[in-house]
Amino acid sequence: MTGSLLRRRLVLLVPTLLGIVTLVFAFLHLVPGDPVEIMLGESAAPADVAALRRELGLDRPLPAQYARFLARAARGDLGRSIVLRTSVARAVAGRYPATLELAGAAFALALGLALPLGVAAALRPGSAVDRGARLVSLAGACLPGFWLGPLLILLFSLRLAWLPVSGRGGLAHLVLPATTLGLGMSAILVRLVRTSMIAALGEDFVRSARAKGAPEWRVVAVHALRNALLPVTTVAGLQAGALLAGAIITETIFAWPGLGRLLVQAIDARDYPLVQGCVLAIGLTYVGINTATDLLQRAIDPRLRDAR
Repeated sequence: MTGSLLRRRLVLLVPTLLGIVTLVFAFLHLVPGDPVEIMLGESAAPADVAALRRELGLDRPLPAQYARFLARAARGDLGRSIVLRTSVARAVAGRYPATLELAGAAFALALGLALPLGVAAALRPGSAVDRGARLVSLAGACLPGFWLGPLLILLFSLRLAWLPVSGRGGLAHLVLPATTLGLGMSAILVRLVRTSMIAALGEDFVRSARAKGAPEWRVVAVHALRNALLPVTTVAGLQAGALLAGAIITETIFAWPGLGRLLVQAIDARDYPLVQGCVLAIGLTYVGINTATDLLQRAIDPRLRDAR
């Protein structure tokens, strides 16, 4: 069944990416602004503008530009960045690891906070731990990244001088952006883990395990948590993909040299090939995350392995 799932995903991959690229291409050409004028300035001579447009292929009709991009992309050639004057593939590959590092750290932080806190809250409803879980959930839901990021910088970088303001270096540089990006996800997962665990603890198979004298840790960790992880896995997979979108804002706030910041810079410069390359990389990653989530669900629940 794993092979069948992968084949279905591969079949859907091409139309999905084609749809994304088409929407981005149309959006970029609807937004006011000319990359040539941005590069040369408004005072540039008309002859220079025309020459550069011809060199970049921007003097062609839009359908011709679109067809040219698709033909190149099918060969694995994403073209050259208008502003950076280097291949799009090289520019994207240079920034991609930084985004994966940030998103991975935020994901680990969210799970590391949500799982133990959600389970503890489910085991003792109404306790101080449960109230703390509700507080974390509320804080994460009420503090958007564009507000939380500057707040963390003000407190931990400017006032306390514990952590660096921006850039990418050691672990210290990762703490604030990963917290900004991961707190919202942890808020969603804490509520979900708590709700799923409470439901699982009330199931017949859990009561049966307790009646047979199974240790409480085994009842919780093996029987209840395994069943509760199914909905958590689904939502965590979706949220992991959403982290890529959230990284755009977070990387801009903390000057993190990742794909999200590169995408913002490319949009500002109307660098069409670079924008499309960044979006393709994000789209491929999102599809890969969804596929990995489906495979993980089948590993957790044997019933899904036989599902058609």
